[in-house]
Amino acid sequence: MFDAMDVGILSFVIAALAADWALTPGQMGWIGSINSVGMAVGAFAFGLLADRIGRKNVFIMTLVLFSVASGLSAATTGLAAFLVLRFIVGAGLGGELPVASTLVSESVDAKERGRTVVLLESFWAAGWLIAALISYFVIPEYGWRIALVLTAMPAFYAIYLRLHLPDSPEFTAKKEKTGTVGQNVAALWSAGYRKPTVMLWIVWFTVVFSYYGMFLWLPSVMVMKGFDLIHSFGYVLLMTLAQLPGYFTAAWFIERIGRKFVLSVFLIGTAVSALVFGSADETWILLTAGAFLSFFNLGAWGALYAYSPEQYPTVIRGTGTGTAAAVGRIGGIFGPLLVGSLVGAGVGLGPIFAIFCGAILIGVAAVVFLGTETKQMELE
Repeated sequence: MFDAMDVGILSFVIAALAADWALTPGQMGWIGSINSVGMAVGAFAFGLLADRIGRKNVFIMTLVLFSVASGLSAATTGLAAFLVLRFIVGAGLGGELPVASTLVSESVDAKERGRTVVLLESFWAAGWLIAALISYFVIPEYGWRIALVLTAMPAFYAIYLRLHLPDSPEFTAKKEKTGTVGQNVAALWSAGYRKPTVMLWIVWFTVVFSYYGMFLWLPSVMVMKGFDLIHSFGYVLLMTLAQLPGYFTAAWFIERIGRKFVLSVFLIGTAVSALVFGSADETWILLTAGAFLSFFNLGAWGALYAYSPEQYPTVIRGTGTGTAAAVGRIGGIFGPLLVGSLVGAGVGLGPIFAIFCGAILIGVAAVVFLGTETKQMELE
């Protein structure tokens, strides 16, 4: 929830900064992309670290890192300092997300694991809703700096986690000696794990590329389509409400039908919604397509976080999940930059969202042809 609040507020802050600092579309794109550069570094580094010092310790470290850096970014007066702090925020976020899902995956029985991880991820929607509410009521009245100060609050939650959160029982009980960084990374490409590694890297890249390209630009896209800032924030809030039923639907189906089906179908729904949203020129079509985009895309995210840790044994699970997420964050670097450069070049939103549609369909193909079903499978 706190992760999503931070990322969600950033999407609204970008739109506010564009007006406040007279940013070009290219500079706006860099704000979103530098966040993903940090997330790529954080997902890789903290994923490796989680296999050495435990899931709980890394979880707390990353929470404090992104909260404090996000709060400090409220004090910046120029783009350069803001970008440096957003890189640090991204490193914390990128490390925390895969480590949290790994921790929960290893703490739940096989028959409930998929549903529980998707429900865990559903709090991303709650965080986006909080971000949308803060942005709608706080930014127009009190400014974007106050909104960013609020994102520092989760740092205090780390105190509670340090005292009361148990570490992963799978990690605590593991008998195998943890290998070196090089050995763990090499193990991802051994005969038994090469195929799932390729599949995850493709899916993570395409999903993150399209998500950050579309959702970080969502308020700004609404402004480009002719709505003022207040109406844009309000409409994005309405679209965001559709994320919760998307997660809950995915959670219901994932233990009944399986991971591959849910991930594939929700990604196809995302691709179709993106195509309609990009070309929509009437308000009701825009809102409807935006709601379906939120519904399907976030449901797919929940399924992906449930599916990823199940591909690897405990000894390299943090490395495998973190590395896949890191590859995904590379896609998150290019998504916002692509939108910024194409908008700056005068390309319409229809072709831009068609690119995201095509990328997502590549991810679907990877799941269908390279993925194996892991429903209710006992973790190694």
